[in-house]
Amino acid sequence: MLHKLWIAGATGLACLGTAMPIGAQAPTPPVYATNSAELPAVVLPPQPNLEPVLVPPKESLLVPPTSAKPVDPKDTTVLPKTVVEGPTKPLHADGDKGLYDSLHHDDHYGFKSLFDSLHPHGEKGKHWYEKLSIRGYSQFRFGRTVDEDRNDIEPRLLGDRAIDGNSEGFSIRRARLIIFGDVSDYLGLYFQPDFSNLPASGSNTTFFAQLRDLYADVYLDKEKENRFRVGLSKVPYGFENMQSSQNRIALDRTDAINSGASPNERDLGVFYYWTPVEKQRLFKDLVDGGLKGSGNYGIFGAGVYSGQGGSQMEQNEDIHSVARLTYPFELPSGQVVEAGIQGYTGRYGIRGAKIRALGKGKSITPDGTDDRGHIDQRVAGTFVWYPQPFGLQAEWNVGRGPALNDDQDAVTVRNLNGGYLMATYKLDTFDYGIITPYARYQYFKGGYRSVQNAPYGSHVQWDMGVEWQIRKEMEMVVEYSLVDGATLNAIDKAGTQSYKNFDGGILRLQFQINY
Repeated sequence: MLHKLWIAGATGLACLGTAMPIGAQAPTPPVYATNSAELPAVVLPPQPNLEPVLVPPKESLLVPPTSAKPVDPKDTTVLPKTVVEGPTKPLHADGDKGLYDSLHHDDHYGFKSLFDSLHPHGEKGKHWYEKLSIRGYSQFRFGRTVDEDRNDIEPRLLGDRAIDGNSEGFSIRRARLIIFGDVSDYLGLYFQPDFSNLPASGSNTTFFAQLRDLYADVYLDKEKENRFRVGLSKVPYGFENMQSSQNRIALDRTDAINSGASPNERDLGVFYYWTPVEKQRLFKDLVDGGLKGSGNYGIFGAGVYSGQGGSQMEQNEDIHSVARLTYPFELPSGQVVEAGIQGYTGRYGIRGAKIRALGKGKSITPDGTDDRGHIDQRVAGTFVWYPQPFGLQAEWNVGRGPALNDDQDAVTVRNLNGGYLMATYKLDTFDYGIITPYARYQYFKGGYRSVQNAPYGSHVQWDMGVEWQIRKEMEMVVEYSLVDGATLNAIDKAGTQSYKNFDGGILRLQFQINY
């Protein structure tokens, strides 16, 4: 005779049975009550060669003991659960939930909630670090003073320290690597070091790495119309200062505008930017379309920052403030025009260096250096007619700031003014890329606050050149400049006056790669 064995381990129920002959009636299975602790054990009929097996009631392992009473089939009372759902919360010895639970109250609270804002629960998508992108560009230059000054004055340009009249030749102007991206709907990251820096101390070694940008964009809405930029970033003053050197046509920024934001056009601070969605698209198109746009620095921008410059130690406790309003718009013809106004105010600390005042007497460091700073204020206007194909760009600023006096023995506050006018023509060719010839006039009279002793002087320069965008990833620029401007070297030598004007010609070539 065949036998079968059934064992239900989860409830402790065991059942032994015997195969029935075909056509025989199966025995009726026992019925168990579901809510009594005093129900008798069930005894299965004895089988040949097998001992009886005692089986406890089905629910006796789950239901706590209660008083015996008849089971009402109409009773729909829900029995209490014996297993608590969800994670348990650890308790202190005294039973208090304590600090642990204040941070981990549930799965949507405290640190857990903060983590999930970057890793949404139940959503498949990229991790925040997978949303970052990497790009960069490098600029290789060759420069030479081809028309020497008749008085043997050596050139010293604010925008290019590789031009000095002595050791000129090949140089690396930029070596940038940029990591950027929106890590969430409300946070963007921008990190840009430069690996081709020359220390301000005048060391003969170069190619030092230095931070250029490290900031977070905190978006106040998903449309990104309102944002705060926190960290090391560009100060919103001047169109050409906002323009990346990767996109700028001329090799260097002008002294008149750049002297208000140098060194590096950047500083540590907090800036607010407002850019409507349609203007966000326009700012992007002006860059991506090869029209030499400035990028998105807001229709309106304002903020506070240290004031000393991105790569300089702060010299005082004063904080600069700045505001900028600019508006690009498209004419019915498709021509894009932009007009803006900006200004800043603060106190700037001046670094000192040894010189001979007017080239006479003993070595001195001018008074008014390394103190709590001098008034530093400017306002500027901007007009841009984007090259479609003819382009026109102009900026002018006025103000007052720290500058060396005429006796060269003290730094005081003096008036300043200056600007530039540049004309361009963008020629698109089918086989040879984009060719853009340009001509620029610039003028400045005032103090160079970021240079030691804040030398005061005048600067007049004509730039003539051509940019050849060979392909999207490479371009060449050739520029010849006629310069009549103050040299910016502090000279501590008897009989030699610092900051005289250099009057001559400079030829430079630049090859840029974009990646």
